[in-house]
Amino acid sequence: MSDLIDDPSLGENAPEFSVSDLSGAIKRMIEGEFSHVRVRGELGRISRPRSGHVYLDLKDDRSVLAGIIWKGVASRLAVQPEEGMEVIATGRLTTFPGQSRYQIIIEDLKPAGMGALMAMLERRKQALAAEGLFSPERKRPLPYLPDIIGVVTSPSGAVIRDILHRLRERFPRKVLLWPVAVQGEACAAEVARAIRGFNALSPGGPLPRPDLIIVARGGGSVEDLWGFNEEIVVRAAAESAIPLISAVGHETDTTLIDLAADKRAPTPTAAAELAVPVRLDLLVWLDGQAMRLSRALSTGVALRAQRLRDLSRALPRPETLLDSARQRLDTWSDRLPSALIRVVQTRRIHLAEISGALRPGLLRRAFEADRRRLDHTAARLNIKALHRDMDVKRRELDRLADQFAEVATRQTRALRERIEGLDRLRETLGYTATLKRGYAVVWGDGSVATTQSAALSSNKLEIEFMDGRLGVGRATALAKPERKTQKPIAEDGATKGQGSLF
Repeated sequence: MSDLIDDPSLGENAPEFSVSDLSGAIKRMIEGEFSHVRVRGELGRISRPRSGHVYLDLKDDRSVLAGIIWKGVASRLAVQPEEGMEVIATGRLTTFPGQSRYQIIIEDLKPAGMGALMAMLERRKQALAAEGLFSPERKRPLPYLPDIIGVVTSPSGAVIRDILHRLRERFPRKVLLWPVAVQGEACAAEVARAIRGFNALSPGGPLPRPDLIIVARGGGSVEDLWGFNEEIVVRAAAESAIPLISAVGHETDTTLIDLAADKRAPTPTAAAELAVPVRLDLLVWLDGQAMRLSRALSTGVALRAQRLRDLSRALPRPETLLDSARQRLDTWSDRLPSALIRVVQTRRIHLAEISGALRPGLLRRAFEADRRRLDHTAARLNIKALHRDMDVKRRELDRLADQFAEVATRQTRALRERIEGLDRLRETLGYTATLKRGYAVVWGDGSVATTQSAALSSNKLEIEFMDGRLGVGRATALAKPERKTQKPIAEDGATKGQGSLF
């Protein structure tokens, strides 16, 4: 019997398997025995290729289990996997024959208790803070009285009603509502898309761009508010060019969007109070300022009137100022006749003295001497030489005159062409040519009004056409027509009920 057992020829009767057959049998056995398992472990070596699938490791202090999350499942996870997070993975075991290994196909992934969730939140908070997303220098001041307020929240919850009610009580403003899911798998993506969508609106477009954004949600558990802790939401809030108020949860709830927002409100109602002032308080303040201004003007006028009266007492009377001048005029008028007589007598004596030295003989001799000098000078002149010189000078003058005329003609032609070019350029750059094409220029108080606010602040408006100006009085702002589109939903806080601007 022992000889039969030791015979090696007996092993040749065992069945033979191919590698693929053996791998398939192992795969069927493992998938049959472990078709639904829950595994607790720590995440490590997370890889996200461009296919969208997630490859990771589940490990404890002794073993490592490879895991896969397919693309469709990964997009639906409430909490995205992060390295070092302790989780509970639900799925099925299978094998990968290409590498002779077994792995778990994860169908659900949840943090292993509140401690793991908060630890992950703290790590994410530190990482985003290191990038400066929570820095106070990034935060912008809120507008004092925004014309349009954009609200990112659920359209069916009590939050939007509380915000609208509070706005109507304090200062009615126009509200644009962007409906989003405020919890669940789609929450983070929709909130981030809403914030970026409001920022992408063009000022003055068919759908007005809000001056302030409120991201609001009621209270809830950490899991309910987790969408506002996602990195995509935090980055969208930090990148927003429009000032943003975060009103997520109750006063004790804190999410990462609260740290990235420009202002945190403890409740959605408090966010509405931060967004606008109280209208009645402003009216009271304006009345008080008007009274103070009136009192200041009255006091200033009274003080200046008293000062003027005090200064007038120190001035002399007009009659006193004229007394000295009047007396000097009387004195000079008395002295003028005698002074005129003395001047005439003095001039008469001087004329008599000069005329006594003049005699006809002296004048005749002086005239003859001058005539002889003139004749001597004329005799020295050569008339022919003078004529020749005059001819030469005349020809030279004619030549220079021709050259001057030619040069002057060229310069005149060049200057005329330059002036004509400058005049065409002036007509092209000037606004008068634009007026001939049907446009007009609006003048407010003597200056060109290029904006609506400049026209509204002007006391007098004129419209300049091609053939003159036309006065039109004060400007009046016209409301923009409302256009309905699919979304977002708009609510005007000044009217009852809810309206939509789409």
